[in-house]
Amino acid sequence: MHLLVAASIIDPKHLLATFGVAGLIAVIFAETGLLLGFFLPGDSLLVLAGLICAVGTKKAGINIATPNLGVVLVGLLVAAIVGSQVGYLIGRKAGPALFNKPNSRFFKHDHVEKAQRYFDRYGAKTIVIARFVPVVRTFASPMAGVADMDRRTFTLFNVIGGVAWVFSVTMLGFVLGKSIPGAENHLFVIEGVIIVLSLLPVGIEVLRARQASRAVDGQR
Repeated sequence: MHLLVAASIIDPKHLLATFGVAGLIAVIFAETGLLLGFFLPGDSLLVLAGLICAVGTKKAGINIATPNLGVVLVGLLVAAIVGSQVGYLIGRKAGPALFNKPNSRFFKHDHVEKAQRYFDRYGAKTIVIARFVPVVRTFASPMAGVADMDRRTFTLFNVIGGVAWVFSVTMLGFVLGKSIPGAENHLFVIEGVIIVLSLLPVGIEVLRARQASRAVDGQR
């Protein structure tokens, strides 16, 4: 019973139907800036937002007015950028004690370690890359604050990452909604494809790093 309730709460269509665009914006804010928001469906909501703007709410079975694409994009972008800035400030103010908490139902050190590996490999670029990686997206900003990353540097990469993530994923949903009949009925498949595509740049970077490491070892 509890699992069914939890599943309905994080279902993108349920969230949008219940809370409207304002709720969608609030979820993006929480998922990108608050540690407890790591389980929220950020990518799915962005795709769904684009689909809804393209096909209308009636076709998607959602009983709200069809939102304007421009308003949605601006709202989501502000939520994503401000959310990450809040996460950065939380990390900066709370310091290392924030990540020394024992494991609990919502806080897992595995999430922190996963985000740390991205920082070790990509440095400040992690703020951009993490936008496209669930869980890492939530923990990257607070970790940047804990590490005392320069505020201007963080803000710059935060804005770049926010624009790239929100516009690319939302507009992909919009294009699919306009070009594929019944796309709104295949949200989870579309999301899976998006996640795979978003991980491709990370995979390319990993391969490049390994090749560079092998080249250095070969010169020794």
